[in-house]
Amino acid sequence: MNVTLAAMGGGDLHSCTWECIEALKNADLLLGSRRLLDSLPGSCTPNRIACHRPLDLLQNILDSDAEEAVVVYSGDTGFYSGARFLVPLLEQEDVPYRLLPGVSSVQLLASKLGEPWQNWNLVSAHGVTCNVVAEVMRGKPTCFLTGGQLTPDIICQELIDADLGFLSATVGSCLTSPEETVETTTVERLADMEFPPMTVLLIEPAPSIPRRSPGIPDSAFLRGDVPLSKQPVRAAVLSQMAVHPDDVIWDVGAGTGGVSVELALAAPEGRVYAVERNPEACELIKKNRRKFCAWNLTLVEGDAPEALLDLPVPDKVFIGGSGGEIRSIIETALEKNSGALICADAIAMETLNSAWATMQQLSLDPEILQVSAARTRPAGTLHLLLAGNPTFIITGNKND
Repeated sequence: MNVTLAAMGGGDLHSCTWECIEALKNADLLLGSRRLLDSLPGSCTPNRIACHRPLDLLQNILDSDAEEAVVVYSGDTGFYSGARFLVPLLEQEDVPYRLLPGVSSVQLLASKLGEPWQNWNLVSAHGVTCNVVAEVMRGKPTCFLTGGQLTPDIICQELIDADLGFLSATVGSCLTSPEETVETTTVERLADMEFPPMTVLLIEPAPSIPRRSPGIPDSAFLRGDVPLSKQPVRAAVLSQMAVHPDDVIWDVGAGTGGVSVELALAAPEGRVYAVERNPEACELIKKNRRKFCAWNLTLVEGDAPEALLDLPVPDKVFIGGSGGEIRSIIETALEKNSGALICADAIAMETLNSAWATMQQLSLDPEILQVSAARTRPAGTLHLLLAGNPTFIITGNKND
């Protein structure tokens, strides 16, 4: 028996390669999804089995006495295709096979738009989860293969929630078929529309700012009358927290969002949740998120610890303001992830003592870093150093 895994491009013979068409004509067994099998002409063998799960495909192949079996796939066998799951099963059973490539929906959409696609960020959202916001923050147009539960409208809603509803987006459905549609509009408009399963979604890159080391100048933030952690403190906090690119981080008592913004920029593939109860501060967080293109920053309005209960499991937690609830905040975080790193800052001795004692009692093995900084100020023809309040940064986690 010979097995061919053939890609049918858009799903009919019009977008198949000649080699694929020849394989279909010579097959005495055809396997694949019902939609693809039904699209084949009567000149192909009537011996057709509708199935798509890899183990089902393998079993039907092994049970058959066919000499030429062809498994049909849409798109390209080398691009997020189900072929990648069948190949190792065939190899385990020593069944000879060959792969025939096809035209992917990405190529079909690019041709419709008259654009090259070699610089697109290609992401599968077909039956799998993906970090939608992080993908559009990579600085390239992002093309999502959609399907399953992550449909175009859901993808667009995630972007709207991240304040990215203004992005331009193109949706292509049923490409090469009589039902083909291609439409370019905004993410916000697409969120209210429905699309068939065979859909690709191209979204322009989110605005960004040049990457830089932590410690954005204080003057760059919009702050009003809301407290802002100073530049040296923010740089020290990020150093103590050792942020990874994909960390999920809570910033409790976020104020103007200074630390939240820095955390979000340091974790472009992760997510930062800025928890704040002051309405004025919440508005400033929104404005600073947009100013610094920190699209992976989510504002959570409310009091801690209650506002923390529905948040995702954190890798790290920063406490810039606790409202006297530092113990319950830390306990809530540890209930979600006992290994989470906890970091808090303090300028008052009482806050320092409370944070230190709480971390010790919860076996977090805390350490303290004290940051003192002074800046020059003019005094006539001279320049003097004006010292800021010493800030204590308390960091701890369980060394399991």
